[in-house]
Amino acid sequence: MSHGARVIRTGVSSGGPAAPPAAAPSSSSAGSDAELMDGAYFRSCAGMLKVAQMISLLIGFISVNNSPWTDYSAYSYFQIVTMCDLVMILFFYIIHIFRIYRKLTCVSWPLAEFLHYLIGTILLLIASIVAASKSYNLSGLVAGATFGFLATILCVLSIWSSYKVSCITQSTSKYH
Repeated sequence: MSHGARVIRTGVSSGGPAAPPAAAPSSSSAGSDAELMDGAYFRSCAGMLKVAQMISLLIGFISVNNSPWTDYSAYSYFQIVTMCDLVMILFFYIIHIFRIYRKLTCVSWPLAEFLHYLIGTILLLIASIVAASKSYNLSGLVAGATFGFLATILCVLSIWSSYKVSCITQSTSKYH
């Protein structure tokens, strides 16, 4: 009875379909291009969810940036949170598109993504509440807060799917 180390595939964290099996070594150069990028992730639910999050964060940022401010600290906090969230979501999107998670196995990518979404969503919810309470019926600021709330809802969906994929999948595979 061997008690060796078990390998847990982190490829399931992408939320997209499983990666196709590796091509035979005698395949053409098109096969090596197919392995560099995960084209299926563009069309996957997780990929489209990340794109929707980035778009809503960008629209919220632009709406607040181009409006007259009534409270500098509230809106600068909103802008910082939306840009940091946008950069981190773009970072994880690139990680999945280029399959970097396969090469950097020292990082638990499902856990890192789950923690990012958990912390980022809480900060985004706080920033959106503060921005909404300080908007004073200025349409650009109201639109920014609205897109902040929309991004918060999309991030909650990502938390749920990230938790479902990383925690539930690993706990059920432990006993099989």
